[in-house]
Amino acid sequence: MKENSKKYIDTFEKFSNTVNYSFVEKLNSDPNGEKSDNKDPRQVFSGHYVNVEPTPIPEPIYIAHSKNFFKELGLSEELLKDKRFIKMFSGNISELTKPLRDKGWATGYALSIYGTEYYAQCPFQTGNGYGDGRAISVLESFIDEKRWEFQLKGAGCTPYCRGADGRAVLRSSVREFLAQEHMHSLHIPTSRSLTLFTSKKEQVLRPWFKENSYSRDPEKMIKEYVAITTRVAPSFIRVGQVELFGRRTRKKEYENSYKELEMLVLHLIDREYNKEINQDLSLKEKVILLAKLYQKRLCSLVANWIRVGYCQGNFNSDNCAAGGFTLDYGPFGFIEMFDPQYQPWTGGGMHFSFFNQPQAAQKNYGSFCSALKQLLKTTEDIKEFEEVEKSFALTMKIEIEKMWASKMGLPKFDYELFDELMELLIVTKVDYTIFFRELSNIPNEVKEIEKSFYSNSFENEKLKQRWNNWLKKWNSSLDINSIEDKEDLSQKMKQTNPKYTLREWYLVEAYKEAQEGNYTKVHELQEVMTKPYEEQTKEIEEKYYSKKSDSLFGIAGVSHITCSS
Repeated sequence: MKENSKKYIDTFEKFSNTVNYSFVEKLNSDPNGEKSDNKDPRQVFSGHYVNVEPTPIPEPIYIAHSKNFFKELGLSEELLKDKRFIKMFSGNISELTKPLRDKGWATGYALSIYGTEYYAQCPFQTGNGYGDGRAISVLESFIDEKRWEFQLKGAGCTPYCRGADGRAVLRSSVREFLAQEHMHSLHIPTSRSLTLFTSKKEQVLRPWFKENSYSRDPEKMIKEYVAITTRVAPSFIRVGQVELFGRRTRKKEYENSYKELEMLVLHLIDREYNKEINQDLSLKEKVILLAKLYQKRLCSLVANWIRVGYCQGNFNSDNCAAGGFTLDYGPFGFIEMFDPQYQPWTGGGMHFSFFNQPQAAQKNYGSFCSALKQLLKTTEDIKEFEEVEKSFALTMKIEIEKMWASKMGLPKFDYELFDELMELLIVTKVDYTIFFRELSNIPNEVKEIEKSFYSNSFENEKLKQRWNNWLKKWNSSLDINSIEDKEDLSQKMKQTNPKYTLREWYLVEAYKEAQEGNYTKVHELQEVMTKPYEEQTKEIEEKYYSKKSDSLFGIAGVSHITCSS
């Protein structure tokens, strides 16, 4: 959209005229969907989606919207004054008129955990009742030749709610709203945040921890206010969704299973890869090219997660976007004290830990490929496809090494320097974000990076000498021949190594205040965390460029969280 036209969408009528529903118009609905209001758990045997009306939150209270994303979409903030806009994004679409639809849609998907197929999480033990349990898509817009899907998280029950209430609580909604825009500002592909609404008229029960507890398991049920956050993406097609139809095709569960898999994959290509995959190619050519492109995107994504210290926590196939971006900010976390095995989610295990994310990604990629393979007809085609699948490890290795070279300011990856640095980071107990930001100043001596140390390790003369030796070797490996070179490299590293990341204890302060009706901290974090690479005010630096307090280590809800939302 041209700059002078970005203020054009300033009325609800103009916003309505951007609609262009592709998912529900090009794909199949559940043939049994009209027999139910789709609010209760049931098996969905076929079809790509079920029509379902969101459950609005009563007397919605506006908390925040993404100013940056509004500008990118060309949406005027005048829309926030329109009752129809507020109703729509707080779950009330029942009174919408054409071209808008008065029903949304939810989708089913399969679950694989670290490459192993699961069915037990489905209440029917069949895999036919697993999917969008509290996320309902309500709109597709076509703006400036780009398609966006708007999805309400916390909008009530669907057939996939597995007996739950379909609600999200304010705590998790604040986390997701802030995290999505922060991740975008870190230059990492992600779903986006549009709006955040809550209600003081409805509460739900959730398991949580006692105050200042060290427990790994929730200890009590607490009442929390509900909220709806609107997340936006080119599509919400997940690896698990493609995998569901791959499984059905493999098992020949119904006559149309192959056709529905093909339809979904072609729709995925149209939504996420249309500029890279020519529509005139054969199905086999499209499938193989899709596998190549997704491999590259997924490897780049995970390398960038590690670059900024992000850990997805729960990286199952159903939490893995087939478009290659970050999706589902549930038990995520940004690492503080460096630990390769860092895992913010109490139920995640080491297979989803910080440095194991490349391996977890490979498992999800394997699930994706297993589904795509069902579309190939000949032995030769399958063999060609499997060669692409086998190349994942090398592609990931290249992306990871390129990322580390950039993060360390090196012209190329150096195994010896990297291995020694990792050992020093662990032994010294170093804050990951602060260390690499301070390293971006091109220090010569250990005293210049001491700000990142949690302990008094710098008083250890032997360790101090090891750091000085490493810094000397590192400096000699840099491509610096002048003061100007040093300044240029420093600025380049500062665009790789953020100064500010969304630490959990910031989020705790924000959502606790929000529960009391004070949204100041949410707005402040929104401002700070959408400029993560910038040098901000001295006050902001003192407040948000700081290490975690010793008193917070091990505290439940801060150092580790559950999947409760």
